[in-house]
Amino acid sequence: MTDQLLGFIGLGNMGGPMAVNLAAAGNPLICYDASGTAERAPEGAIHAAGSAEVAAKAAIVFLCLPDGPIANQVAGELMAAPDSIVEVVVDATTSGSAEARATHDMLAKAGIAYADAPVSGGASGARAGTLAMMVAAPDALFARLQPLLPPMAKNARHVGRRPGQGMAMKLLNNFLSGMAMAATSEAMAFGAAQGLDMATIIDTISVSSGKNTAITDKFPNRILPERYDSGFATRLMTKDLRLYVDSCKELNAPHNLSETLLRQVWGRMFEAMPDSDFTEVYPFTLDKDS
Repeated sequence: MTDQLLGFIGLGNMGGPMAVNLAAAGNPLICYDASGTAERAPEGAIHAAGSAEVAAKAAIVFLCLPDGPIANQVAGELMAAPDSIVEVVVDATTSGSAEARATHDMLAKAGIAYADAPVSGGASGARAGTLAMMVAAPDALFARLQPLLPPMAKNARHVGRRPGQGMAMKLLNNFLSGMAMAATSEAMAFGAAQGLDMATIIDTISVSSGKNTAITDKFPNRILPERYDSGFATRLMTKDLRLYVDSCKELNAPHNLSETLLRQVWGRMFEAMPDSDFTEVYPFTLDKDS
């Protein structure tokens, strides 16, 4: 909890619940969302008319925006605001490492510190305050921010000191998540073809070496009951995998598996079902025409 007014820009599926939890912990907020602040801001928060008003009233500003270019644009608006008192921008947007570095370098010219702090856990984790947050920041900056993070992210981790390392951690996490979801779906289809019961597969693999979050959460809680409600969209998984593959290519790092995954699974699913929940990849794999 802090007595100082905190800024929060971006109140969508992830940012909205994060701001609610931050406010519920006793932190005063000034919020802005281009799609409608009054409808999305936590109860009791100040509703800003734009980024400049947030910049004039908050020394620490959290961003949770659709992509890196938008985050960079908003960071520029904070920096350029005539009455800006912003000292720190905490960027929970998922973007590429290079985009995070560009935002850091831009803000540094105005003496504003930057931490890239993307999150994992979906909309349900954002509502519950159980997100994982991957923070890249110098030690002193992380120490300043650390007391503010638990209401939003039960598992906040200081993953690096250089800008872009938080984004790198998030992208590799989502590559692993996307691979696990696709591979588990294919394994489940194989099991079904052998006459194995899905619930039995889940129970058995959850205590075996093939265990992963698709087995422990997605299949038993989202797919088996046909809810498909993880809160993470196929379009976002596809976006993150593209960022991961592009980052690998920039670094000349291995990317054979990720590029195949993007092309053969998530890219095709995005073309067919762009607005679906990513857990719908399982029935998608069963469609012989997909």
